[in-house]
Amino acid sequence: MNLSLSKTDDLAERVRALAADLASQFPGSSGGRQPVHTVFVPADEFSADTPAEWGGRALRLLNKHTPGDGSFGTTFMLDPSLAGMIRSRVAAKLAREPVEDLRIDFAGAYGTRGEDEEDAHVAQAVEAVAASYNAQRLPHFWGVRVKSFSGGGHERAMRTLDGFLTSLRDRLGRLPGGFTITLPDVADAAQVGVFTDYLDRLEAALGLPGGVLHFEIQIDLPQVLADHRGGLGIRRILTSGQGRIGTVHFGAASYTAALGLPHEEQRLDHPACDFARHVLQTSVAGRGIRLSDGPSHMIPRDEGGDEIAACWQAHVTGVRHSLAHGFYQSWDLHPAHLTARYAALFDFHLSGVDATVDKIRAASDPAPHLMERLQRGVACGALDESVLQIPRAGGGPGS
Repeated sequence: MNLSLSKTDDLAERVRALAADLASQFPGSSGGRQPVHTVFVPADEFSADTPAEWGGRALRLLNKHTPGDGSFGTTFMLDPSLAGMIRSRVAAKLAREPVEDLRIDFAGAYGTRGEDEEDAHVAQAVEAVAASYNAQRLPHFWGVRVKSFSGGGHERAMRTLDGFLTSLRDRLGRLPGGFTITLPDVADAAQVGVFTDYLDRLEAALGLPGGVLHFEIQIDLPQVLADHRGGLGIRRILTSGQGRIGTVHFGAASYTAALGLPHEEQRLDHPACDFARHVLQTSVAGRGIRLSDGPSHMIPRDEGGDEIAACWQAHVTGVRHSLAHGFYQSWDLHPAHLTARYAALFDFHLSGVDATVDKIRAASDPAPHLMERLQRGVACGALDESVLQIPRAGGGPGS
């Protein structure tokens, strides 16, 4: 040995420091349950009964338009051998937990209101959340979407969030778990930096622990993928979030419009959107940040057969496309979307469970994504919990 170990101690220390830095930058999966969707409800329409009402409407549409296993399987293009099981589990899901993640929306369809009117809707939303929480009916994940920091809505966004959280603290004495804030139409890392600083000050004013307020961002502009500095804007945005950002939502409609695609091509499954998805996946991989797709944007004008069938077909196609690209969460904007969502989602899990179990059983150290797929299926109600107990080649059961 020509070079003693003592003369390479500094190199070994540098390797350890690099490993520690990489581990901090790429901590891996965030762990825990990820909702399968986010439901956006305009603030003036939200009540303590909203989740149950959405589930009831979705269940009525299911029973009205697909009363049997055959019609259900045909409508949603299912394997006939699975149609009955999927239908029964979808019905049970709509009755038990139709909404996994709900956002009280002060942007989007809510639009721009007078100051007093939005303040009144903030107070109304607080009372509805308190009633839902006290009755143990608040969705597992929930929160508010404020106005964008692009286009001059920042002052109203801060006023709404301050009023909502202050009133909720005074009403309940605490912030119920599962809360997150959605910041739409993010255009630059500097906007996120300002919003993060605002949350620091808001936590201090409310007496909340530092860093307890988490948020998610909506990305729907090409400049976020390739910014004016010549780099990946999304990476700078995530850094500006200082660990508070939990989910990145992709807005296909606005993204394709910003690219100048013709109206008929502004769709969720356009190849340009797949490119954007893959850039986002590459940018967040290993960072413990989740991804969510947008909606199909087809909303039925009435609950007649033709309208519902067209809505279901569009939405189920969109959900399947998102799942195929590794986006396990996307948006629902109407109760009819729930029926299509769970039909596509449960088909995805039930039709793939045998192959997944076989791969886990054959491997002594199966890839984490295999168990994660089963865990996702169990969490949403598509699969029975017993599927996680799999004897492996090494002799131990799955955990």
